[in-house]
Amino acid sequence: MWHRLNSLQGRLTLLLGFASVAGALIYAGVTQWPLPQLLLWLQTALTPKPATATAAIEAQPELHLGVYGGLGVCAVLLLLLAFWLAGRAMSPVSRLLRALEGAVASYRDGDFSFSIAINRRDELGELIRMHNALGQTLREQRQHLVQRELLLDTVVQNTPVALVLTDAIGRVAYANIASRHLFNEGRNLVGLDFAELLADAPEALRKAVESGEDALLSVEMDGSEETFHLSQRAFRLQGRPHRLQLFRRMTRELSRQEVATWKRVIRVISHELNNSLAPISSLAHSGAELARRGQLDRLPGVFATISERALHLHGFISGYASFAKLPTPQPVRIEWPRFLEGLALHCRYRLAVPPPEQPGVFDAVQIEQVLINLIKNAHEAGGDEEEVTLSILEVGNELRIEVADRGPGMSETVLAQALLPFYSTKRSGTGLGLALAREITEAHGGRVLLANREGGGLRVSLRLPQMAIL
Repeated sequence: MWHRLNSLQGRLTLLLGFASVAGALIYAGVTQWPLPQLLLWLQTALTPKPATATAAIEAQPELHLGVYGGLGVCAVLLLLLAFWLAGRAMSPVSRLLRALEGAVASYRDGDFSFSIAINRRDELGELIRMHNALGQTLREQRQHLVQRELLLDTVVQNTPVALVLTDAIGRVAYANIASRHLFNEGRNLVGLDFAELLADAPEALRKAVESGEDALLSVEMDGSEETFHLSQRAFRLQGRPHRLQLFRRMTRELSRQEVATWKRVIRVISHELNNSLAPISSLAHSGAELARRGQLDRLPGVFATISERALHLHGFISGYASFAKLPTPQPVRIEWPRFLEGLALHCRYRLAVPPPEQPGVFDAVQIEQVLINLIKNAHEAGGDEEEVTLSILEVGNELRIEVADRGPGMSETVLAQALLPFYSTKRSGTGLGLALAREITEAHGGRVLLANREGGGLRVSLRLPQMAIL
């Protein structure tokens, strides 16, 4: 019962009941007692007394306000009483609204430490308790969010991968420490035009960023060759388009993997040598023993087995030596129509653009072998065979030969390992992958670039310098 009376509904009911009783009392006081008697007394006291009794009876006043007069006086008095009661009743609500207004302003400014004192046990008190609980929850969530942001920023800032986030107009919105050292000598990048920063970067890196696609490329930096894996993603942040570029240095990783690959090759060769030399040694010992005993009729079988094992070992070693002993390129002037006609006899492709009018300068046999392998891989990628294209372009003093397909492309892991020696994506494990193309291109003084195409597919680009032939 007390809880119902202490609620806002109970208090409003009491106020309305009090107002009704007060109105009835005011109406009775105005029309019946004591206001009419008080006014009559005042009028009698202020009126001069008559000389005779008859004049006194005739001069006796008759005071009567009537219904409308009484209602008018009651209305004025009730209006003043209602104004006072409304102020008393709405004062807690007004204070609470002002407190909530301050709390909302604090939340808008990111300050969640605001709370409201509780001194009520009605619905307003329950609202205040819920508000304080909400503020406590927001404070805890904000603290956890700040901690996670601090952890994420620490990880991103200290990662060796250079990270650059640009907005819709190409200005840097976020950059970590590695990107500052890569593009601006350790200085802050936020707010700078990323295209202007790339103007001082190597051309291959700038072209890869402008393409908007993932790529694996090698560039000349600080007098040494650096290999980068570039990953680019477009997304919307706070409703606005942004682009994230990740530049991962692959030089040390590729060197480490190359060393590991060569170690595996050495173990394979050692294993094969042991498998062949151990029987040869055993057979040679058996042959010597047979010769000592004079059993010469069994020696031809021993020598045939030794010859067979030696031929097997020779073929195995020759297969590996063919990769390790590439001949030095002999660049000559190459006319494009004749070169492309010879290439068409070995593989099928579509020429995307007309070849340059100026002849190229390279080792025709080696570059032809590279293109045959690349075009064959493009056909085996699984895309439309009509989309296997060959492009030959002259850009300044650089010759660009590109083979493109519409297959599934390469994942980031495969892109990072595609240029390793003896790496192959084929299920059978045959072939030398793109490592042979890399060796031949680098022997010409050029480089190989790999990039996934927009819409699916892979593009392999050979960048060769246009050497002068005297």
